[in-house]
Amino acid sequence: MSHFFFYLLAVAFTAGCCPCAADVGDFTPCLLFFYRSWPPKGLTGTPICQRYHNQYRFATLYSRYRRSPWFSAYLYEVPEGKRPSASWKFEPQLAYPGADGNMVSFPPGPLDQNVVESQAVELDYINSTYSRGHLNPSLHHQTHECRSSTFTLTNVVPQKAGSNDGPWEILEQTVNKTLAAYCLTEAYVVTGIIPYASAEPWLRNHRVAVPEYMWSAYCCPNYNHSLPEELKQKFPTFAAIGRNDPNSTEEIVPIDKTAKKQFRGYDVRPMPLEMLEMYLKDRFNTVVSVFYEQCTGSG
Repeated sequence: MSHFFFYLLAVAFTAGCCPCAADVGDFTPCLLFFYRSWPPKGLTGTPICQRYHNQYRFATLYSRYRRSPWFSAYLYEVPEGKRPSASWKFEPQLAYPGADGNMVSFPPGPLDQNVVESQAVELDYINSTYSRGHLNPSLHHQTHECRSSTFTLTNVVPQKAGSNDGPWEILEQTVNKTLAAYCLTEAYVVTGIIPYASAEPWLRNHRVAVPEYMWSAYCCPNYNHSLPEELKQKFPTFAAIGRNDPNSTEEIVPIDKTAKKQFRGYDVRPMPLEMLEMYLKDRFNTVVSVFYEQCTGSG
């Protein structure tokens, strides 16, 4: 048995928590990150309750086959302080079901082969043409620990820099300002990906699947109704889809031909939640529901 396995168990007991497997394969411990405790329906994968320093920080539906997430769900918080330095982490329970539920920083030196086989590792992104694109962004959290917890490779997908540093970053900043100004209590956010219909690109010889699009939607059931005119259609919920491939067709997201060259083809299209779910249904060939009763349910 791997020495790394015993290290993970030692971490569990040192942290004072049981080496149980509830944090992977079951959203029950972290339903607070979903509106009305209702995870999105229609997508299948491995649920992860993302735990860091013995606290649940957000939730991820992970694809073991793709070695990347389908979506991450979290509660928006008004951010404070600077962006933490990137200390990348992984989910030990994907490699060893009996391991402690806390995410772990990548150690120096060679990695345990079970970890390498179970999920993406830092080497997958090195010297690739893709950046590590957060689904749950550090920007949307308040404390240093919550912001640091987003730097896990189970929360990122291969994202082109033209998207990550351009229109998608602008979307994250816009959502941040909108929710900070007008959402009065909890704001629930789900951010995910849309795969290619065919001929899907991968990192490092079929190691990590690259998405064609990224999408995001928020649900703010309790908001300030004194909204400026341009925001009245963006509450209680709104959504967007962003291009991750400048060569994709324009049926879902048109291209702004006047955009700066480095960002051209990475446009983001804001849209109502219903339209997002229509595109998800078309690509996944099943009904996908992001929020309970589309964020209009009472109670």
